[in-house]
Amino acid sequence: MKDGLQHILFDLDGTLTDPKEGITKSVEYALNQFSIEVEHPDLLTPYIGPPLFDSFVEIQGFTPEAAAQAVEYYRERYRTLGMFENQVIPGIPALLESLRDKGFTLYVATSKPIVFAEQILRHYELDGYFTYAAGSNLDGTRSKKREVIQHVLDECNVPAAQALMIGDREHDIIGAKACVVASMGVLFGYGSEEELSAAGADTIAHTVEEVGDIIVRLQQNELNR
Repeated sequence: MKDGLQHILFDLDGTLTDPKEGITKSVEYALNQFSIEVEHPDLLTPYIGPPLFDSFVEIQGFTPEAAAQAVEYYRERYRTLGMFENQVIPGIPALLESLRDKGFTLYVATSKPIVFAEQILRHYELDGYFTYAAGSNLDGTRSKKREVIQHVLDECNVPAAQALMIGDREHDIIGAKACVVASMGVLFGYGSEEELSAAGADTIAHTVEEVGDIIVRLQQNELNR
């Protein structure tokens, strides 16, 4: 494994945890400040995953100025309530422990502001599994997944050829490809198989257990070359 797959990067929202309630309710709160009513928070699940600023522009059609204000409104609720309206996806702790026991080094690469990501990882006792966690900055910089992944590679001296990015949305896959990192899409989050395949995911896992199986298989294939 020394010269093959050794470093596993995980997205946070929709991959390690299910943040649906907190994110959708906080987006709804932000939209309400613009006198926009939402029929049901479930309609806001497309906001889960991509950078929020981009989503307010692309999904809601906001101007950059309005999108920036919407992000501030979102954070008003998210930092006090929404962050903890969340739950660890079943099977994730066992997967992380198994991978770590097999000698893999684990990282978090999220578009979420790192100050929130670190609190969530600590709150749900996931932080101990990871060597390093990277996210965006509150000022909006380093919000693209490509930038976050590259930050992990640079800060931790991780060779791209030895890394795998795991995430549930196309942004995770596109970001990995931009960094010449292998990618795995997961279907227990908020992206569809069509979305992940179209983005160019190298592999796709339907369940948490399958994530571990695929990683072991990739490792064995490299050892048998």
